[in-house]
Amino acid sequence: MRARHEVADVLDAHWPSVQRGGTFNIWQLRTLDAVRRCRTASLGSHVDVCADCGHERISYNSCRNRHCPKCQGRQREQWIQARERELLPVPYFHVVFTLPDILNPLCLYQGKAVYSILFRTAWDVLRSFGSDPKWLGAQTGMIAILHTWGQTLSLHPHLHCIVPGGGLSPQGKWKTARSQGKYLFSVKAMGKVFRSRFISALKEELPEHITPGLVDGLYGKDWVVYAKRPFNGPQSVIEYLGRYTHKIAISNHRLKNISEGKVAFSYKDYRHAAATKEMTLDAMEFIRRFSLHILPKGFVRIRHYGILSSTAKSRCAADIKTQLPEPVPHNAGRPQPQQYNPFQCPCCMQQTMVTVLRFNGKAPPADWKTLVKKEVAGIN
Repeated sequence: MRARHEVADVLDAHWPSVQRGGTFNIWQLRTLDAVRRCRTASLGSHVDVCADCGHERISYNSCRNRHCPKCQGRQREQWIQARERELLPVPYFHVVFTLPDILNPLCLYQGKAVYSILFRTAWDVLRSFGSDPKWLGAQTGMIAILHTWGQTLSLHPHLHCIVPGGGLSPQGKWKTARSQGKYLFSVKAMGKVFRSRFISALKEELPEHITPGLVDGLYGKDWVVYAKRPFNGPQSVIEYLGRYTHKIAISNHRLKNISEGKVAFSYKDYRHAAATKEMTLDAMEFIRRFSLHILPKGFVRIRHYGILSSTAKSRCAADIKTQLPEPVPHNAGRPQPQQYNPFQCPCCMQQTMVTVLRFNGKAPPADWKTLVKKEVAGIN
């Protein structure tokens, strides 16, 4: 069901103010403009015709920006299906590494560096605990997904990690983590190591931004590593991936009202049992908060490590699967979403849709049906 209100509507209504406000950098402006124009005539349009039954369809082009609320569904499903094929027949744990809010100003101005350190440090911590015989004594892996937002669009950088409950020993044998049914490793111990290694990396890579006062403040906080009990089978892993991988700061369906320069949206208050509440912001403040979560150009927000890395997962998965019982099919009981197929005619359901006309930067003209007839006649 289409949302009543869209982030694009907010941007469009206040675009002159966004452009002249001086609040946003060039990359943020380009991203916001793409979201604003997505699936509108300004990005162009095209007409498809079924070669079998003659059905005609007008489509407006998508921006395909990863921050766009309207462009993530298809990419998410394709990514999830690829991960389904790679799942191991083992328990998986969910671990979250969160940066303290004292680092928010540094994230705003050195986001690429800080977020890169976050990825590397989280993996360094998990790899160290995994290789330690006290905990596991094997090489494990990780899929890590960066989120930078809280429910009210505040800056809240954290890394969601999916970690298999075991690893490969130096001899290539699968070792199951001892703490099955509980947390993978001690979250208290991981929190202390995470803090120490992250601060060391900051001082080494961003020395000009790290003051003694900031270091004291960072060491004065308990860095919480959050962990859940293992997922309840591969089905739960896939459901989790579906919710988190291509999620953006706010979906269009959370917008409740846009009027008189204000934006009202729903959010979950996790300090009060995840109660659903509503917040109203000035439209420009809403846009400012949304822009906080536009990642640096080319920054990769989903990364794979260890036995789940792109270079190792095929070999490691094959070795592991030969040592473990055959799993239940990953998609057992999971409703398969209807995939959009641009070549399938919605009328006769044949794979016969052909693009016959393209209009760059505009909607189809009033006489588009006449143009289609001429184009089809020329093809035939």
